[in-house]
Amino acid sequence: MAMQPSPEPSTLAATFRAALQHYRSRCAHGDGPRLSLAELVRLHGHSSAHVLLIVMAALSMVPMAGAGNVMGFGMLAMAWALWRGHDDIHLPRRIGEMALGRRWADRVLDALVWLYGMAERWLRPRWHYLLHRATRYWWSAWIVAMTGIIFLPLPLGNVLPSLSLMLLALGWMFRDGVALVAAMLTGATAMAYTALFWGVVVQAMGSVYRWLA
Repeated sequence: MAMQPSPEPSTLAATFRAALQHYRSRCAHGDGPRLSLAELVRLHGHSSAHVLLIVMAALSMVPMAGAGNVMGFGMLAMAWALWRGHDDIHLPRRIGEMALGRRWADRVLDALVWLYGMAERWLRPRWHYLLHRATRYWWSAWIVAMTGIIFLPLPLGNVLPSLSLMLLALGWMFRDGVALVAAMLTGATAMAYTALFWGVVVQAMGSVYRWLA
């Protein structure tokens, strides 16, 4: 189940720091390879729900055409697997084959170094009741809700729901219920932003309609 801890999460920042240095070294020698999602997952040393969720949520914020939608379908598939209580969740082959170019591969690796470094500094096991196996139904629904916002055409609409999902995955990874609360607060802000934006859009459309009438 996704709520199980990752093997040695404290090594992740060092792992990605080394991966980033290796990638930049190859780029400096004119060999800047594209980095696939499957390779990005393999750098974690294992494939699990929280690892896949971090990777897909992070990449849903990358301004690549259709990236948010593709990652969204992957996250919906993950939510369904979690709802059914499946322990083993694998990255779909087509999604795993998606690759980042040199610039975005470098930025994503750099962001993961920072993310895991901050997580190792601040997160620790606590508030375990939020990580109980029975909560998988709630968290599955939460993933669906955040993914639904990612699908919407909102200015910077991917940022807050993606951050919420990344905090959720880190909470699972480090067994920290505080991170899960932070995920809910971030997601609630995303919902409020979505409601406010569409409220303004509907009001503007109504004003235009009345003017035309």
